[in-house]
Amino acid sequence: MVEKFSADYNVTCYDADHQMRLRPSAFLNMAQEAANQHADYLGVGYDTLDETKQAWVMSRMKVEFLRLPMWRERVNLKSWHKGAAGFMFLRDFILTNSEGEALVKATSSWLVVDMTTRRLARRGAFVEFATNEEKCIREDVIEEPAQKVVMPEGVEFVRSVTHKASYSDLDMNRHVNNVMYTVWAMDAVGLEVTEEFALRALEINFNNEIRPNDEVEISVHRLPESNTYYVDGKVEGKNSFIVRLEF
Repeated sequence: MVEKFSADYNVTCYDADHQMRLRPSAFLNMAQEAANQHADYLGVGYDTLDETKQAWVMSRMKVEFLRLPMWRERVNLKSWHKGAAGFMFLRDFILTNSEGEALVKATSSWLVVDMTTRRLARRGAFVEFATNEEKCIREDVIEEPAQKVVMPEGVEFVRSVTHKASYSDLDMNRHVNNVMYTVWAMDAVGLEVTEEFALRALEINFNNEIRPNDEVEISVHRLPESNTYYVDGKVEGKNSFIVRLEF
């Protein structure tokens, strides 16, 4: 029976925000590394895929922040591969405190991309991996997979900012790292919101990669009379990502 990834952490000063709570992006960084390490354990990690110029790319993620842990708090992160749905590979995460209380729950959908063509890779050797029950744990932290995020009608435009993809945004695949989209979205929503409210839920779709020096137009929209915001990013008019943030 395959084992779940499990690791303990202390919430560090650089993981905490100005209110001493775990930054949502810090949780996403933990989750990204958990997925990387567990993929190695399952035999489909970075080095294995790199031999054929392929890479894991996150397509969608849904996160529920039940309570953001505080600076110095001891937490545990677990993650596991759940199998495939079409071309997507599903992975769940749960962050708990030392008493086992659930703090953050997340489900994610991943694709394998050919890094030469920058297109979806053919399943090939991944067919066996996707269907191998011995490598899957059929346990749902969030039962429904992450869905397509669509800008609803009637949202109010709040503001727009421009960001140029630079050194600090990029990862080993030489495109903007998936965590940075949430960083941009939280920054774009603004301190007047994040000072008063903690993030309760996040849904994000990664639609097109953003490369070095791309100019990203980031627009913020709010559902009337709510604390729900939609943030989308476009490069030359083409949507690269969309995020739904609920405070």
